Amino acid sequence: QVQLVESGGGLVQAGGSLRLSCAASGRLLFINMMGWYRQAPGKQRELVAHITSGGSTNYPDSVKGRFTISRDNAKNTVYLQMISLKPEDTAVYYCYAGGRALIPGGLRDFESWGQGTQVIVSS
Repeated sequence: QVQLVESGGGLVQAGGSLRLSCAASGRLLFINMMGWYRQAPGKQRELVAHITSGGSTNYPDSVKGRFTISRDNAKNTVYLQMISLKPEDTAVYYCYAGGRALIPGGLRDFESWGQGTQVIVSS
């Protein structure tokens, strides 16, 4: 199985910065897509950022220019640098990874989610 462990959430004032990290572990063959999603109370989970194994990125307009996703393929780790945080960025942030791994039954495509890390931005 593939596990994702997130870190770096917390409480920050509006205008501040936070950096989230997410490390994948398991018998990984490769990770294609990694990303971050968030879910605020009473709202649906939404995309924050995606990054492919080649480094191509994608952001929604709500975070473009403020959030930067990056990854270290050697460490199977993805990062999310967040600056100029706003109260509306408050949410639980979830890490995502998709690729191929050796799991019970053989080599399989996988999609995994982290447990979530809370980000609270105070006004």
